[in-house]
Amino acid sequence: MRKFAPGRTWRGAVCLASLLALGGCGLFSHDDGRYDPAPLTEYKAGMSVRQVWSASVGSGSGLGFAPTVLGSAVYAATPDGSVGKFDLQSGRPLWKAKTDGKLSAGAGSDGTTTAVASPDGDVIAFDDNGKVKWKVRATSDVTIPPVVGYGIVVVRSGDYRIQAFDANSGERVWNVQRPGPSLALRSVSQMVLAEGLVITGLPGGKLMAIASDSGNVQWEGTVATPRGASDLERLTDVVGVPRIAGNLLCGVAYQGRIVCFDVTAGGRPLWAKDFSSVSGLTLDDRFAYSADQNSVVNAFALDNGGNVWKQAALKNRQVTAPAMLGGALAVGDLEGYLHFLSRSDGSLMARLSVGGGAVVSPPQTTPQGVLVQTGNGNLVMIGAN
Repeated sequence: MRKFAPGRTWRGAVCLASLLALGGCGLFSHDDGRYDPAPLTEYKAGMSVRQVWSASVGSGSGLGFAPTVLGSAVYAATPDGSVGKFDLQSGRPLWKAKTDGKLSAGAGSDGTTTAVASPDGDVIAFDDNGKVKWKVRATSDVTIPPVVGYGIVVVRSGDYRIQAFDANSGERVWNVQRPGPSLALRSVSQMVLAEGLVITGLPGGKLMAIASDSGNVQWEGTVATPRGASDLERLTDVVGVPRIAGNLLCGVAYQGRIVCFDVTAGGRPLWAKDFSSVSGLTLDDRFAYSADQNSVVNAFALDNGGNVWKQAALKNRQVTAPAMLGGALAVGDLEGYLHFLSRSDGSLMARLSVGGGAVVSPPQTTPQGVLVQTGNGNLVMIGAN
C-alpha cells in the first residue's frame, strides 16, 4: 500500500430513504409504484441457513453502527448508549457498558481500546473491561464508526475532517481536512486501517489514504466527479467500506462509479464503471459485488470490471452491502430479511428473517458465519446447515 503516489462549509443532509427509494423525503412521487419494494418471490432453495445465536446489545440502529469483529470477539454499540463485547462463537456478553447519553456511531476496537461517538461530537474510549478511558470532543458531529489501531482512534466528522487521537490518552495526534460539498449524503460509510494507512472515502467522490503515524496524505483517488446544475444533481459520496484484494483497492460511490485502483502502479485506476450505490461493495478473488441505488445486485469481474450478472429480484428493498457465506452472498433488507444469492450467477438460494425491522448495518463475514446487527439492536449470527 505504500506504493501510492504521494474554512468549514455548510452542508445539508439528504435523507437516506429518498436516495434508496427516490421518494422518502417527498422529493419524488410514489403514485406509479415505480419505487415500491419488490414482493418476496418463490425460488428453488440452493442452501439451508439457520440462526446460530442472538444477543442483545441495546436498543435501535442507525447508519453509523456496524459491529467490529476482532479475533474471537465482537464489539458493538447502539444509539441508546449501549456498548459491549461479545464472544464470537456463542454470543455471550464478555462486558457491557452504557454511556451517559445517546450515540451516533460505534464501535471501533483494536481489542484494547473500543471507541464510540455521540451526536454532539464526543468520542468516548473504553478499555477492554468496559471502563471509560477518556472522552474528548471532535470538531463536529461524528456519524461514521471510529476505527482503532496503530495506537490511535480515528474519526471522520461532519466538517470533513479526519482526526486521530492517542488511544491511551485521548490527546489529538493529527488532523486532516478537505473542502466539502454543500450537500452531503447520509449513508452507510466506514473507514479502514491497513498497511499503516487510514483509508477513507469522502463526500465529493474522493478516496484517500493517510499515514496513521503522521497524518500525511499518501494518495488520493477519484471514485466520482460531481456533475449537474443543482446541488442535488451534483451530490456524490463514496459509500460503504473501501475494500482491498491483493494489489487492488476498490470503492463505489453514489451517483458516480465503481472503481478498482492498482496499488502497485501508483494507485492508478485498473478499471471503472459508471454506477450508483448507497450501500457499498464487497470483493472475493473473482468478483466485486454491489447493489445499485435501486437494490439491483451486480457482480463485476475483478480483473477488468466486466458485468458478470445482475439480480433484480430484490429491487427497491433497500438492501445492504453483501457479505459472503460459502458460495453465497448475504444482503439484509428493509423488512429484516437476510437474502442469500449465488456468487456465481446471482440466483436466489435462501431467505431468513432476523427481525427487528430494517437491517441498516452491513452483514459481516466471520469464521462462524454471517453476523448481522438488526434494527432493534440485536446481534444475530447466521450459519449454513
